[in-house]
Amino acid sequence: MSYTFKRVLLPANKHKIKCPYAMTPQYITVHNTANDASAANEAAYHNRNDNQVSYHVAIDDKEAIQCIPFDRNAWHCGDGQGDGNRKSIGIEICYSKSGGSRYVAAEENAVQYIAKLLHQYGWGIDRVKQHYEWSKKNCPHRIRDEKRWGSFKQRIQDALNKLKSDKEETPMAKEAYEKDAAPAAWAKEAVEWAKANGVSDGTYLKRPATREEVIVMIHNMVNR
Repeated sequence: MSYTFKRVLLPANKHKIKCPYAMTPQYITVHNTANDASAANEAAYHNRNDNQVSYHVAIDDKEAIQCIPFDRNAWHCGDGQGDGNRKSIGIEICYSKSGGSRYVAAEENAVQYIAKLLHQYGWGIDRVKQHYEWSKKNCPHRIRDEKRWGSFKQRIQDALNKLKSDKEETPMAKEAYEKDAAPAAWAKEAVEWAKANGVSDGTYLKRPATREEVIVMIHNMVNR
């Protein structure tokens, strides 16, 4: 299965209703939508209503649509100010009411997307929770009713293992995390300038930069 990822973000004037708090995520919580709407329809409804119910991503057989940034909370776990609502990324799997082939595809896309998130955050499968674990609601209802929570998590683990394996097998990935990797010939002069002027220490040259690192380099350059 495959999906297209999109961001259709909640208007900022509704943050005080649906995502009022800053969040550093620590978990991923899985939900079934309990209806047969597409991810696009779910996202559109989520973003236009004024209900204090929210989530981060809706996934169907074709798309994964993010409505709320991961640095803000969402009201999706029924545990008030608990860790579910305040520390977890809410994932809604679409088409769960009737099931069928669209739901099967949506669930597989969710498996792959959750594995990707775990990989990005450096988390293990223990970070994946079901809505039920926070407030005892029977959700994700289809996965729970079919007694597949264990196998669902195993599929995520298998997908995560593959992501890790693929990375290990990529020569560039290993080089990217070598602290003292030599710069390419075309970049050597600029790297030496950056080191001499305190913009960068010249380490981990092949690794992607975080926003924090970019901001620090800009700060160092402006204030050198």
